[in-house]
Amino acid sequence: MTETQSNKRETWLTKDKRPIVIAGPCSAETEDQVIETAKRLKATGKMDIFRAGVWKPRTRPNSFEGVGVKALPWMKRVKDEIGLPTTVEVANAKHAEMCLEFGIDILWLGARTTVNPFAVQDIADALRGVEIPVLVKNPINPDLALWIGGIERLQKVGIKEVGAIHRGFSNLGEKYYRNRPQWQIPLEFMRLNPEIPMINDPSHICGRRDILQDVGQKAMDLDFDGLMVETHIDPDNAWSDAKQQITPEVFGAMVTEMVLREDYEDNPQLQSQLEYLRREIDHVDDELMNLLSNRMKIARDIGAYKKDNNMTILQQKRWNDIIEKSKNVAVKHGLSTEFVTKFINAIHEESINQQENIFNSK
Repeated sequence: MTETQSNKRETWLTKDKRPIVIAGPCSAETEDQVIETAKRLKATGKMDIFRAGVWKPRTRPNSFEGVGVKALPWMKRVKDEIGLPTTVEVANAKHAEMCLEFGIDILWLGARTTVNPFAVQDIADALRGVEIPVLVKNPINPDLALWIGGIERLQKVGIKEVGAIHRGFSNLGEKYYRNRPQWQIPLEFMRLNPEIPMINDPSHICGRRDILQDVGQKAMDLDFDGLMVETHIDPDNAWSDAKQQITPEVFGAMVTEMVLREDYEDNPQLQSQLEYLRREIDHVDDELMNLLSNRMKIARDIGAYKKDNNMTILQQKRWNDIIEKSKNVAVKHGLSTEFVTKFINAIHEESINQQENIFNSK
């Protein structure tokens, strides 16, 4: 992956290059482990900022929760002796104050902190008047307003350099990822806040090593500003999140193999062909809207018929038939059954709403 100028946004994070890469262990375990990881990462020439977990909020007690403040001098050594900027996760105001004392360059708020506006506000108040970049991970659940709200709380106290980290969202039934990416949510964040850098954290999305490359590449294809990747000198024996960490050397190869794409907004020739194809998309979208409008008119007619004949809105057998038929059609047309099921479900929900309006009308 080669360093390039971003056409989209000039910020503290992108500066004169894209992507910016943050790497380091999930947890700072020992001084030797931190220093050795930093040295080997720097030797790859593929990273910009060194990360390490100092305080580790865990789901259950008796898990390793980080070594705490004693790791901060180790991070200072990384900065002073190895020459790498450092970043640490903070979960409360005291954490933030201690990081400032030891000269940590960038702070980040984890998903469990972002979900609590009171905790975010306490950290923001502790940083009032301080010039330090702060990154905010998405909350555990897919709540875009809560994510944006965390950023806004920091901005309101004068933090000018802010960024977002996409680490995926918890989902009880998820089998493939540790945290489902739900790419549409960070993309909507980027649309609403184009000036705020967006970093992808494939380590927490994947929860395993074998798909890190694919998820990181997808983030780059979607014009994210950078990556945060967990690395360890001995991943299998890491004290936390062992399965998702990789060695500095594997990390270096991973970043090297990634393809960095451009938006080419200033290339008239490429944009001309793209605009032609987009007009075709717009035409199809218009047809879809017309078809959906016609479908809802029929749904209202059906609602009136059901009301007149004292029938239930939901006809379960009919609905089961629609789902199975849609899945079969999806396969024939090269569409994923998951997408088509979500699409049909959304249409069905709106049809039910339309029919309920008929039932509730006088």
